[in-house]
Amino acid sequence: MKHRLVIKIGSNVLTRADGKLDVTRMSALVDQIAWLRQHEYEVIVVSSGAVACGRRELKVEHELDSVEQRQLYSALGQVKLVGLYYDLFREFHIHVGQVLTMKENFEPGEQYENQRACMKVMLENGVLPIVNENDTVSVTELMFTDNDELSGLIAKMMEADTLILLSNIDGIYDRHPDDPAAKLISEVAPGRDLSEYIQPEKSAFGRGGMHSKYTTAQKVQQAGIRVIIANGERENILIDLIERQNETPHTAFTPCN
Repeated sequence: MKHRLVIKIGSNVLTRADGKLDVTRMSALVDQIAWLRQHEYEVIVVSSGAVACGRRELKVEHELDSVEQRQLYSALGQVKLVGLYYDLFREFHIHVGQVLTMKENFEPGEQYENQRACMKVMLENGVLPIVNENDTVSVTELMFTDNDELSGLIAKMMEADTLILLSNIDGIYDRHPDDPAAKLISEVAPGRDLSEYIQPEKSAFGRGGMHSKYTTAQKVQQAGIRVIIANGERENILIDLIERQNETPHTAFTPCN
């Protein structure tokens, strides 16, 4: 029986320090996802990076407000992002399908069922879903908090075995990660409160941060799904989490029974 994974790739993983898309890292992650599929894992990817892609595509001569920027750059960037995924996965003969969604699609009802049915038929036919928020129309109250929240909702909707949240840090530490005495918290049992260790900062290029990941992990853990927070900048991180999990730095949330 195949294990179903939802892998969320954050903006800080997919972008370089200058804000441009890191195609080398993206290619490495695609290689690893292809390996997972070859080893009987079903994979759903929730990918950030569209706005960062779009911002580098076009120089705008006049000032745009935050909503206009988000709509313009995401519309431009989503095409580039999915095009790159298409080209990279094609090398492994893997078909990809784009799913753009909104928060209202996760309310109980017809839209929820249609979205789940779409992703179910994609998986049944070997198509890898690549999910992102529809930033062109999702603004203000219609927005997800970030793609951490979206990936958690996808994991629950699709009854995943594991949700992997890839960031640019190894996981949750018992104090600020820059503190030499900081220790990585490797396992989080249901009900354990880590809020005193969570820093409120958001990521450099995305809307999320460790607080968002922790909140998502708690909710998904309560739904009976294992959650792993790991560093997407580490070489072979996805393969190592499968083959050498005990030796690979990460924070895992043990699911409720």
